[in-house]
Amino acid sequence: MVDLRSDTVTRPSEAMRRAMAEAEVGDDVYEEDPSVRALEERVAELFGHEAALFVPSGTMGNQIGMRLVCEPGQEILCDADAHVVTYEMGAAAAIFGISTRTVVSAGGRLDAQQLIDQVRPKDNWHLTATAAVAVENSHNRGGGLVQPLGELQELWNWSREAGVAVHLDGARIWNAAVASGTELSTYGRLADTASVCFSKGLGTPVGSVLVSSAERIATARLWRKRLGGGMRQVGVLAAACTYALENNLPRLAEDHEHAQLLAKRLGVDPSTVETNMVVLDDVPAPMLAEAAKAQGVLVSQVSARKIRLVTHLDVDRAGIDRAADVLAELLAR
Repeated sequence: MVDLRSDTVTRPSEAMRRAMAEAEVGDDVYEEDPSVRALEERVAELFGHEAALFVPSGTMGNQIGMRLVCEPGQEILCDADAHVVTYEMGAAAAIFGISTRTVVSAGGRLDAQQLIDQVRPKDNWHLTATAAVAVENSHNRGGGLVQPLGELQELWNWSREAGVAVHLDGARIWNAAVASGTELSTYGRLADTASVCFSKGLGTPVGSVLVSSAERIATARLWRKRLGGGMRQVGVLAAACTYALENNLPRLAEDHEHAQLLAKRLGVDPSTVETNMVVLDDVPAPMLAEAAKAQGVLVSQVSARKIRLVTHLDVDRAGIDRAADVLAELLAR
């Protein structure tokens, strides 16, 4: 079975499992797990921030990150297809009393001025004040697009003058960095808070890290405990993340190459494929997905007329070629 539904379906390699089994551990709620502390320090340094916090999921990282820069009754502004408002179950409102407002973008691509124009001031008590802007990089529903660095910089420069925070949903920031050649610290310095995920392209079984200032991360630790995210001997998971940083980060370029191969074989413009996702538009998605599954290829139905293919470390070149053969034949019918 060639599984291209998502890069979340990866399984830890034998080497990663050994690293997990051999991890030095302690009680992380007491801040005594050395493997977790080492990971947090390393990720904070990578992104140019003072501190970091290991959390069970990207959703928890995003939601705590946004709560750190937005009070109940204020709003987060983001694009209409952002993960934080599409796939996180209304958590900002349900848990924190935070309002969200969205702007329709061009396929998820950041247009700084478009968002800036929609910001509501904090000094007008008639309006719900915009406390922060959330940006997703790379963008899931945008087909893995990488946000333009110039737009990120423009948003950041404006936010410093306006007193509005920036939260980065960096679930696939690793892909964006590898594809664009941008340093992780460059992305990190353009956000007040950022959540980065290890359980997608980097291939770990679970885990994300939230980075920010030391003061904010101290508060984030309290929110993590309140949300049930205080874990104990979690160094076994942190060890998987450390292994991934050392071994799986550079190989993301291979996933991007595989996505390019799929695009070319399936008639998709390769220039629209920036990272590890290929989107098939205007296709009979349910029929195509079922027919492909019958031949051992799993794909994701985004809508009735759209299919998404995601490359990852568990699908090698032979698997890509096989998937391309199956899908090309079905599309030609």
